[in-house]
Amino acid sequence: MKATATEKPLNVRLPMDLAVQLDSLTKATGRTKSFLAVEALEAYIDQQLWQIAEVKAGIEEADRGEFATDAEMAAIFAKYAN
Repeated sequence: MKATATEKPLNVRLPMDLAVQLDSLTKATGRTKSFLAVEALEAYIDQQLWQIAEVKAGIEEADRGEFATDAEMAAIFAKYAN
């Protein structure tokens, strides 16, 4: 498959067990390796960017002195305690 002006090729070395799993998935889904790799990378990058944004937002809140009160934290711990 030749890259278009809106695509850029990427070569990666996969551990053999991951390559075998990818081959199995391509056969099971009828999708190409490229399609599955792009789908996986998009999901991973979206998750990482979301996490980074949330951490930055939390730091900004902390810098402004916006913290949960002791009572709010106790309520959260009580809600999720085993």
